[in-house]
Amino acid sequence: MTFEVPVRTFAEFSPLLPELTVVAGAFGLLMLDLFLDERRRVVTHALSIATLLIAAAFIAMGVGGQGEVMEGLFIRDTASDALKFVTLLISAVALVYLWPFMRERGLYRGEIPILMLFSVIGMMLLVSAGNLTMIYLGLELLALCSYALVAVDRNSKLASEAGMKYFVLGSLSSGLLLYGLSLIYGATGSLYLDAINVAAATVTGEDRTLLLAGLVFSVVGVAFKFGAAPFHMWLPDTYHGASTPITLFIGSAPKLAAFGLAWRLFEQGLGPMADNWQLLLALLAALSLAIGNVVAIAQTNLKRMLAYSTVSHVGFLFLGIAGGGPEGFAAAMFYAIVYAIMSAAAFGAIIMLSRKGFEADEIEDFKGLNARSPWMAALVLVIMVSLAGVPPLLGFWAKLAVLQAALAGDMMWLAIVGIVFAVIGAYYYLRVVKVMYFDEPAGEPLEQRQGGGLRTVFAINALALLGLGLFWSPLMALCQQAFAG
Repeated sequence: MTFEVPVRTFAEFSPLLPELTVVAGAFGLLMLDLFLDERRRVVTHALSIATLLIAAAFIAMGVGGQGEVMEGLFIRDTASDALKFVTLLISAVALVYLWPFMRERGLYRGEIPILMLFSVIGMMLLVSAGNLTMIYLGLELLALCSYALVAVDRNSKLASEAGMKYFVLGSLSSGLLLYGLSLIYGATGSLYLDAINVAAATVTGEDRTLLLAGLVFSVVGVAFKFGAAPFHMWLPDTYHGASTPITLFIGSAPKLAAFGLAWRLFEQGLGPMADNWQLLLALLAALSLAIGNVVAIAQTNLKRMLAYSTVSHVGFLFLGIAGGGPEGFAAAMFYAIVYAIMSAAAFGAIIMLSRKGFEADEIEDFKGLNARSPWMAALVLVIMVSLAGVPPLLGFWAKLAVLQAALAGDMMWLAIVGIVFAVIGAYYYLRVVKVMYFDEPAGEPLEQRQGGGLRTVFAINALALLGLGLFWSPLMALCQQAFAG
């Protein structure tokens, strides 16, 4: 008996070129860092940013083309390209913020940008997964690197505690998700999402019960990765304990990957069971909106406030997914992209005003900012107002899109819940604006960072919320195009 080994050519793997670029960059920088002393670590940092930008350029130019690799194990399409492009840009911005912040505190390590690159690889694999194995591989690569990044400040009890909580709870959620995926495999007999989709439409009896159980466990696992209530217990401590640039990274880009996971698993894999997972996500959306917005009001620490606001934003994102259909997923993808930009800008504001010995992460630290730095106060105003969903800023259009998706999915009650808590949530964002413009300055003067490049990146990040808010249609059209087929 003879076995024929299929011959693979480079052309077959060309859709993987952006991922291969990041992989090659990560391993290359891992070796290069061994030969660089502390003073020359800027080289590896700059090269890590360049690696991300090159991969983003490949995606923007369509290098490698779209298609399936390894019989559908990996899928590159318009939706995955859009998500990966924004993920790469946001991750590059996080690295720009990270360099001065970590250096002045003596926390910079050569492995930090490399861990971030491996995290990005996990995200890219996750949004292109066509198989349950690829989903879990991408998820765990992202998660394991994130645990290490959160606890990178080994001398901080807060960071160590945050890293330990994130690790324990993350491991629990990964186990639940893996158990759910195994039940789905047991019920359908396939690891491939397209085959699962076909089987889910015809499965009956005990197999259907098994599939429903797998669906519930999978929803729980996905909800944890998003940070949806009541599976949000890791978010406040992780956001608060991690260094602010790390919080910026894990609070923005992974949300895009989590959306990609939800779309691949629920729509492409379990689409015939939409009535079940849409109801579960709708309930999680309502709970996230309620808990996130109400608890955020009581926070005095800005990072913890933004953590609970993340829970509420996940609730809005779930509005779109629960609405279902191409319109619902397009609105949810639009919201995920918008939130990633807003989150990066919000934590960027903290980084811009912090210095060694002063983290600028309390709301009171922003007192009288307008009197000391009108330009900085104006940028923070744009960010907070966009997060609150005030027109014509970008956050308003994102919330409007998911509310319309919920209505299109015959979930009037969920849209009403979203509107009510959007109004409630505006309070804690506008409280920061009130502190900046109507309170007297207190304590030492807040000093902006002097680096012109960093200030430019932050200004572009913040003003993008205004610019894209005025011209949001092309971005929304791209999201709709991604799900048009």
